Amino acid sequence: MKRFGETARNALLLASVCAAPFALCAPAAAQEADDEIIVTARRTAESLQDVPGSVSAFNEQQLERIGATDATGLQGSVPNLNVVQGRGSSNATNIYIRGVGQPDALQTFDPAVGFYVDGVYYSRIRGTMMEVFDIERVEVLRGPQGTLYGKNTIGGAYSIITRSPGQEPRGMAQVTIGDYGQLETRLAASGPLTDTFAIGGAVFGATRDGYVENPVTGEDYNDRNAWGGRFQAAWEPTSNLSFDFAVDYSEEDNALTMGQPTTSLVNFGGITYFNLPGSSFPTAAEPEEFDFTAQATPGLPNSSVMDHGGVSLRASWELNDNWTINSITAARELNYTDYIDIDATPIEFGDVLVDVNQDQFSQELQAIYESDRLTLVSGLFYLRENVGSHQEAYADDLVTGFFGLGPGFLRTIDDDLETTSTAIYANLSYALTDRLNLGLGVRYSEEEKTYDRTTSTFYASNPFFNATFAFLRNETWDNTTPMVSLDYEFADNIMLYARYAEGFKSGGFNGRANGDGEDAPYEPETVSSFEVGARTDWMDGRLLVNATAFYNDYTDFQARISGTVIDPDTMLPSPELTVINAGQLEISGAELEARFRVTDNFTLDTQIGYLDASYGEFDDARFPGGSRTFQTPAFSPEWTARFGGLYTLNLGELGDLDLAASARFRSRMALAIDNTFVVGGTVGTTTEVPGLWQDDYWLYDASATWRANDVFSIALVGRNLSDEVYKTDAQEFSSVGEIRTAYYGAPRTVSLVFTARY
Repeated sequence: MKRFGETARNALLLASVCAAPFALCAPAAAQEADDEIIVTARRTAESLQDVPGSVSAFNEQQLERIGATDATGLQGSVPNLNVVQGRGSSNATNIYIRGVGQPDALQTFDPAVGFYVDGVYYSRIRGTMMEVFDIERVEVLRGPQGTLYGKNTIGGAYSIITRSPGQEPRGMAQVTIGDYGQLETRLAASGPLTDTFAIGGAVFGATRDGYVENPVTGEDYNDRNAWGGRFQAAWEPTSNLSFDFAVDYSEEDNALTMGQPTTSLVNFGGITYFNLPGSSFPTAAEPEEFDFTAQATPGLPNSSVMDHGGVSLRASWELNDNWTINSITAARELNYTDYIDIDATPIEFGDVLVDVNQDQFSQELQAIYESDRLTLVSGLFYLRENVGSHQEAYADDLVTGFFGLGPGFLRTIDDDLETTSTAIYANLSYALTDRLNLGLGVRYSEEEKTYDRTTSTFYASNPFFNATFAFLRNETWDNTTPMVSLDYEFADNIMLYARYAEGFKSGGFNGRANGDGEDAPYEPETVSSFEVGARTDWMDGRLLVNATAFYNDYTDFQARISGTVIDPDTMLPSPELTVINAGQLEISGAELEARFRVTDNFTLDTQIGYLDASYGEFDDARFPGGSRTFQTPAFSPEWTARFGGLYTLNLGELGDLDLAASARFRSRMALAIDNTFVVGGTVGTTTEVPGLWQDDYWLYDASATWRANDVFSIALVGRNLSDEVYKTDAQEFSSVGEIRTAYYGAPRTVSLVFTARY
């Protein structure tokens, strides 16, 4: 766990000062004033500035400058986007857009933000912490997108478009070394075999020591050890017919992902097993400083492994000048075996094994019509998914001393979830006049889910309390969601738009059900979204300003809440981790994205998001008046902001030096739905749990990149230069011994990146 060195750090800090007075390496900073980003946010190619909706796009050069090497690299670059590593997992991503998301990586929870790679939908948030390299661009669409995209885009869509091989040979080799033993290698190459057939491939390997160390055993946690690759082939047998084939595979073999306990732990027998230093239960204050050490339960395997891969075939047939038929066929498989120390202490309260095997098959057919005045995208979507899991929970210390129970507690879960999702959609844009366009869309979705689950509890010290609970449920949900938009081009550089869209996410079953009542399905959640915005550019494209205001009425959102009941069979306390349709959530806000090219060598830009999220309804009998509408919704900071710039210094025959830096702000936010105490003495039921919140914080990044020519470059990159201690996520399992665990962002890191291209 050695740092990179004071010399490199001082050079980096100097570079950040030189870059700009409030600088940030911004997504648009690398873009020339007259460059135009072409996106497929509406499933047809068009300029980003022509899309009547909230879309942010990043090409390969922009992603490199902001240091985005995985899916979380866009944190701060998109207004009102929260994208961080998921809680307790090295391979899951917690994505929230405008206060809408699903942070729980349990296999029975569907994501609320659709994650796509080359148009292929990824059904789980596991496996989405993927490497981002050798790609064409990333698009982030905010707000419901159901009339255009395959599944579960109630909050928006995160879309990665890889670089397809073509007739021009190209290649890239990149090596990164840095703090904590970081060593990463990326290789990519593509080119033609014939005039109609091209192939390409990309491979990566990444290792890094853990940010967190066990001071007793010396073990590392929160490390990275991964490799993977992608092969692609593009065949164009005729001028109007093309096929794109892709296969990808990746593996990870990491240590535990450890957080920090934020409250003291008390078992079912009333024994305090862990006291938070300097505090008393239950009003424990969070530690003043996170020292990046932790102790997992002795004997719990320090292991989190995953393999993930898939194959896809995209076909495009241009029938004539107006009609195009597209097909996307894909199959994917995801397997992971995670050991998770939920309580993040040496105590055996919340230690679990989660072993999951998931496979999915999807087919999407599109018919696209384009003419001078009308663009129509219509489609059929089908998804079949199977998710099977075996889980084990170890909690000897949790039950010891209660009714004479001692060591030897084991709870096992075996379940299987089968989902069949079908949809039909259509989305059109019609030019009413040369400047006024009307957009209309509609989607019909139907989902059927079958869930088979068996839970067995074993007490070696007292078999009298052994019990088994099983159930098999089947449900079908359907929904129709519309979209309507108007956009008007006041001038060649000013476009205003208004958009209304509805979103839908199907119901499901509680993957943590342990007894009667918890097996009931929860219902779908829906959202009605209103949005107005402006896309403008000025001064011959040197100044770009895009602004948006929105209001979301979110109904029946799916919330996992925590409680404790007495099991009628064993008469023991049983953690109740229930999923309910909590009621209404109202979210409004505004967003600003601006870029100013001050000179040919100097660019400033900013992205600012404002969010006002509150519960209109949230029924819960445990709280005063049977309501918890007073609580703050999770992952909904009032302000997110990023300020930055890029300065390019011409060194003559020595090449160019790009100096860039970033300043990112995120205001106070809750890290869990259950963020206030629900039991307790003098505390009351409206008192916030300090450890489940993150206060305002700033992060500062910077880079200095020397480009000798268009082939070679060397970059010195620093992240979190002020070594800010900040939380990114949290687990709330207070029904299991008062477990509340926070997870933290990475400390300051410095790295060197060597890149060669042709």
